[in-house]
Amino acid sequence: MLDHSRTPHPEHQYLDLLERAWREGAPRRDRTGVGTRALFGQTLRIDLSDGTVPLLTTKRVSWKTIVRELLWFLDGGTNIRPLLQDGVTIWTDWPLAKYRRETGEDISQKAFEARIVEDEAFAQRWGDLGPVYGAQWRHWPRYEPAGEADGETLYRRDPEGIDQITALVRDIRTHPSSRRLIFTGWNVAELGGMALPPCHTTYQYFVADGRLSGLLHQRSCDVGLGVPYNLVTASLLIRMLAQQCDLEPGEFVWFGGDTHVYENHGDLVAEQLSREPRPWPVLRFARRPESILDYRFDDFIIEGYDPHPSIAAPIAV
Repeated sequence: MLDHSRTPHPEHQYLDLLERAWREGAPRRDRTGVGTRALFGQTLRIDLSDGTVPLLTTKRVSWKTIVRELLWFLDGGTNIRPLLQDGVTIWTDWPLAKYRRETGEDISQKAFEARIVEDEAFAQRWGDLGPVYGAQWRHWPRYEPAGEADGETLYRRDPEGIDQITALVRDIRTHPSSRRLIFTGWNVAELGGMALPPCHTTYQYFVADGRLSGLLHQRSCDVGLGVPYNLVTASLLIRMLAQQCDLEPGEFVWFGGDTHVYENHGDLVAEQLSREPRPWPVLRFARRPESILDYRFDDFIIEGYDPHPSIAAPIAV
């Protein structure tokens, strides 16, 4: 059990959640066949006003991977090739599983990734994930009237769609008290075409006293592997939006729906709970880009990150 007599540290919220999910979670059969222990309706509240970011210190979390993935989302990306070109492999499992299933070729992950990087045609065929996060964030489908036939209105799909991110920045700047400062990736009509429906589904923002706070509703929460990434992604977005809208960061509120630990993550849980948190690092920006869409990897500077070593654990696909 965690020792709550220790000096409070914001990471204890996450460690408490990890422990409770493992000890108290209801046994669940899941689509992966691995099985989970799950809680429902969990909350974390994280103060970002001091410049820190919730990069866990009880195990190393690859903040560089998180930044590159977030920039890929904001670019509207849906193909893993740009990620692999930057050495990011966290999305490979799904297209690799599809390739093996449909071709019968027992190709290694390393060989598959090399083909994606080296062969653009192969990447177009096998590296696309469908209309996942980036497509919904930047190009939510919109249909416009395109004439009539046999008395019925015909519609055509606008190739650009609705740019939720650009609209969000505009609305925070012009209507900071709005209750509609929201974007989402949960497009019901397109879920079937996605390699993985969005786990972090809906983001909402709130402006008060010159500070921008953000809320994330996450429908499916892999506490051991995924949530450490999701907390940082959402926090980075708050910081970027605040910079773009001349605001200071406020609070990040995380809501977890199905909040679970996989049955094969017992070693991860035990090892992580045995470690003492260290101070969280600070994020600063190298510059202020022209827009929310113009950030580059080198714009993110993480200072003072001194975590315990990483903890290996299998991903369930």
